[in-house]
Amino acid sequence: MKEKLELLKLLADETRLKILNILMREDSYVEKIACDLSLTPATICYHLKKMESAGIVSSSRSQFYIIYSLNRDIFDKPLYELIKADTQVITPEEKYKKEVLSNFFKYGRLKTIPMQRKKREIVLLEIAKSFEYGVKYSEKEVNGIIHRFHEDHCTIRREMIASGIMSREKEIYWLNKDEKDNDSREDKSLPLGK
Repeated sequence: MKEKLELLKLLADETRLKILNILMREDSYVEKIACDLSLTPATICYHLKKMESAGIVSSSRSQFYIIYSLNRDIFDKPLYELIKADTQVITPEEKYKKEVLSNFFKYGRLKTIPMQRKKREIVLLEIAKSFEYGVKYSEKEVNGIIHRFHEDHCTIRREMIASGIMSREKEIYWLNKDEKDNDSREDKSLPLGK
C-alpha cells in the first residue's frame, strides 16, 4: 500500500500531469517539453527524473537527445487496482518475498542489487517476469528490459545467466522454463562488487 501511496503523491503535481499529457500524445525530449510548457529545461528534467525513477516514464538516447516515453502499462490498469488493499492471506515465504521486493524496489525501479543470495534471487526472478518464455532476445533487447529496473544491466544480465534464470548462446538470450518458480536451485551466481 505504501508504494501505491507514493505513486499517487508523485502524480499529484500539476507540472507532472502536464508533462504526462504531452507524453500521451507523443514521445518527446526535455527542451521541447520545456518550450511547450514555458518552463525551464532544468524544471522539466527534475520532474522527468522523478517520474523515471518511479517507472512512469522511460528514456532512450536518439542522436543528440534523450527521448522520454510514457510507460502505458501503469495507466492501462483500472484505478481500483491501484487503490484496493491487499487482503489475501499469504504464507510466510510469500510475505518474505514481498518484504524483499518492497525493500529493494521503489516505484518499480531496483534501488540496489542485494548482496545476500536469497534476496538477490528474489529480485532477479521479479525482473525475469518482464521476459516471455519461448521468446529469443538480442543482447540489446535484454539490456533495454533490464534497464527499466536498474542502470547496471550488465551485472543483472550476468547474474540471471549465472543463476540459471536465463540462458545465452552467442548474443541470443532466452528465459529458462520454470525458472521463475524454482526456489531450489544451487547458488551458481557470480560474486557482486556491491
